[in-house]
Amino acid sequence: MPRDRTVLYEVADHICTITLNRPQQRNAQSTELLHALDAAIIAAGADPAVRVIVLAGAGDHFSAGHDLGTADEMAYRAANPAAPGIRGFYDRTWELYVDMHLRWRNVGTPMIAAVQGYCIFGGWMVASTADVVFAADDAMFLGSLFQYFSIPWDVHPRRAKEILFQSKFVDAARAKELGLVNRVVPRAGLMAEVMAYAADVAANDPQQMRLVKRAVNAAQDTMGFTAAITGAHSHYMLTWATEKDPDFALAAPGGKRRPMVQVALDRYRRDQAAMEPRQRAEGPG
Repeated sequence: MPRDRTVLYEVADHICTITLNRPQQRNAQSTELLHALDAAIIAAGADPAVRVIVLAGAGDHFSAGHDLGTADEMAYRAANPAAPGIRGFYDRTWELYVDMHLRWRNVGTPMIAAVQGYCIFGGWMVASTADVVFAADDAMFLGSLFQYFSIPWDVHPRRAKEILFQSKFVDAARAKELGLVNRVVPRAGLMAEVMAYAADVAANDPQQMRLVKRAVNAAQDTMGFTAAITGAHSHYMLTWATEKDPDFALAAPGGKRRPMVQVALDRYRRDQAAMEPRQRAEGPG
């Protein structure tokens, strides 16, 4: 059984619960965490005692995205330097965000994501590798043209364009309406609901569940899923590069935050500020 400080791994009653465990960093995905998550999912998929995998996040948030510079991440990169230049960046992003995520999507065991709080960029990517997504009512999703670009498969292409053009948070209710998540439940009952569903799935014949999953994935692949994912990585590379153009339309935010994340946060704060006077005027419901 894998043991790592960044990812927790527990098997009980044929259910393997894999938990992102950096709550102080809102489960930001360090390189160390991604490697540990990869090892955990592969181990669970190879374990005949495991019939269902549950992906969860410790603390208030499922994942606020990729780790862009915590002390742990910088120490890891110093000890494990990538090749310099665009070649090293390409290889690193391909390994961590295309190869790994496709492995997780294709693991034979049914996988359920339990999402609460922030599910931003890399958080969306990890959650979307699951077969079923349950969201707490406080879940907030934010997508972009990221490395594992599953959004046109997660939601209708016109809806995908709508939310990506605006760079706006998608709350849990809207995510269910879009088809990104299967169920929305009160935050306090999220894990109970997920585990009850997982227990139902685990009661079925595991080989049949694997075959069902493979058949559905094969249908997507016949329509071009894997080819689209691998091709979109090149579009991501261009997107990343254009942020450094001198005539890029958005101001670079302070720190390491991506410009479109800053846009989404600004819009969210603006919308919240606009709602407060209305709520005070309406009074208690």
